[in-house]
Amino acid sequence: MASEWIVQGRTLSAEDLAQIRAWRAAHPTWHRTRLARELCARWGWRNGVGQLKDMAARSLLLKLEARGWITLPPRQGPSVNGRRNHRALAPAGAAVGIQASLASLHPLHLRRVAPGTAEAREFGALLQEHHYLGHRNCVGENLQYLVRDRQDRPLACALFGSAAWQCQARDGFIGWSPPARRRHLGLITNNTRFLILRGVRVPHLASHLLGCLTRRLSADWQARYGHPIHLVETFVEPERFAGTSYQAAGWIRVGATTGRGRNGAAPQRPIKEVWLCPLGADFRERLGA
Repeated sequence: MASEWIVQGRTLSAEDLAQIRAWRAAHPTWHRTRLARELCARWGWRNGVGQLKDMAARSLLLKLEARGWITLPPRQGPSVNGRRNHRALAPAGAAVGIQASLASLHPLHLRRVAPGTAEAREFGALLQEHHYLGHRNCVGENLQYLVRDRQDRPLACALFGSAAWQCQARDGFIGWSPPARRRHLGLITNNTRFLILRGVRVPHLASHLLGCLTRRLSADWQARYGHPIHLVETFVEPERFAGTSYQAAGWIRVGATTGRGRNGAAPQRPIKEVWLCPLGADFRERLGA
């Protein structure tokens, strides 16, 4: 058996596993949240603004349990993620038919959605109703944006979250080695959802919004998580979309996925085109290539 393993992008040693097992034996009353927080404190696992990354730690612990390496305490209640995934979303309302020029809708308001607010519920409901992939809870570092026009009518939603653990086309474009990818993956984000609401027919709106979002994204990430973003990725299903808006916004098509999913899992998935948007001319240097 190996003495080190990579789980959720983190290198674990036999000593790390022994420590977790020792905590379980010495503190049988600790619940899963307490265990995750102790792990974060031991590893100094915090985001850029000093918050414990306890949700990431809980996810890692679940993966260790799934491999049979540790046994976690029983859940104290229903899964938090399960409640998020199945909670009743606020009604999104009927789609507003908007056929207009882009200039006539200005000024546009690109609002960063705060978790737990009425606007966050609206954001989730709009994605659930209008996006072909729907919407589940967000895990890890992420930013959500809701776009409204001058009359405060919703036009679009955008969600940026964790980058794919590995992607051959992306990693080759950057010039990453596996160790460099492990060290710097958090400096990339994935545009996991981009939605223009049904009924909104505004020429050039999508590419305009992509440009606006990528110009502010790194500063917003810095403010929320204490570190910048240097590259944005997205995966486009060519049978559904041509990627025209990304191309018009200056994104670069660098290849296609292998169909193995975000984290390299075995089940086959639709082949998707890989589009990237560097956020600076020195992005390769900043990503450790």
